[in-house]
Amino acid sequence: MIVTMSPEVPGREIGEVLGIARGNIVRARFFGRDFIAGLRNIVGGEVNEYSELLEEARHTAFDRMVTDAGNLGADAIVSFRFTTSAIMEGTAEILAYGTAVKFK
Repeated sequence: MIVTMSPEVPGREIGEVLGIARGNIVRARFFGRDFIAGLRNIVGGEVNEYSELLEEARHTAFDRMVTDAGNLGADAIVSFRFTTSAIMEGTAEILAYGTAVKFK
């Protein structure tokens, strides 16, 4: 599956727009990670525990979007984006979305 942030794929002509492909995940913080992150906050620097948590969430949301596009019969996803939102304290939604298309 070709996934691009641009509205087109160089060298390919879009024949049909199938709709929006999306994948999301809601992740909650974990007390153990919060504790370690709190200690890191005292000394400064990157909070690896949260970076890893969000990286895993982005991968899951991306994979779910690609699966959704495949179910639509897409050859590619164009205009791909990520967005995040807070659901409640300590949780966040990661949404991956784009336009599922078929090539001519």
